[in-house]
Amino acid sequence: MGLFIREDPDYNEDVRQTGFNRYKQLLSIRFAHWWKVSMVTLLGMTPLAVGIIYSIGVSSVLVLLPCSIVGGMIAGPFLAGMYDAILRGLRDDPLPWKDAWVRAWKQNWKASLVPGALMGLMAGLYAFMAMLLWWAAEAPPSLGTVALFLFSLLLLLVVYTLYWPQLVLFEQSPAVRLRNCILFCVKYFWRVMGAGLIQLAFIAVYVLFAPWSVLLLPVIGAWYIIFLAQFLIYDQLDDSLHIEEQYD
Repeated sequence: MGLFIREDPDYNEDVRQTGFNRYKQLLSIRFAHWWKVSMVTLLGMTPLAVGIIYSIGVSSVLVLLPCSIVGGMIAGPFLAGMYDAILRGLRDDPLPWKDAWVRAWKQNWKASLVPGALMGLMAGLYAFMAMLLWWAAEAPPSLGTVALFLFSLLLLLVVYTLYWPQLVLFEQSPAVRLRNCILFCVKYFWRVMGAGLIQLAFIAVYVLFAPWSVLLLPVIGAWYIIFLAQFLIYDQLDDSLHIEEQYD
């Protein structure tokens, strides 16, 4: 741990840490688990990615819509499994990753179909709009158009950052989850916006440096940005939803 940063003499990996030491501790203990789940998650999201890329290649919204919806429905349970693995790590659940993933799949696959379909649809629409604005348009988009595009994407990321944890943690109706998202945003506005901006920057880096950024997928895949966003808001989520109290 002292290679790039000064070693903390009080750091003890066997004791639950706080702050940046907790970040290091989780990466050290859970990396292998999350990486394995991430590989499975990327496999489950492949149909969605292929469908969106093909739709953009043929420039057809009629192809995009079914490909995005069906691909999102396939990806939904896998993404739920990824969120479940991240949240288990954050609350120090000792269950082996394979058993936890199977349990998460059985518990959440039905509930994740519709959110997955909506996620796939929005991912497809945003990718298609980006293609129209930056590659197919004769003139570059205005600054206002770009700002509106990025702001709407930021709001969508914020909603999903708060919605998926509730889906894998509790049995609730979609209306209750959305209400909790709104209340949490009001109470922890800057914290939530910060988590959303980090995800937006992460996506922007992937897009701007494509196709070379694809080489990073086998390493950081789907797990790292989800972990980082959830790590930033986990204490507040736990305080509001009493996650560890209920699971203990």
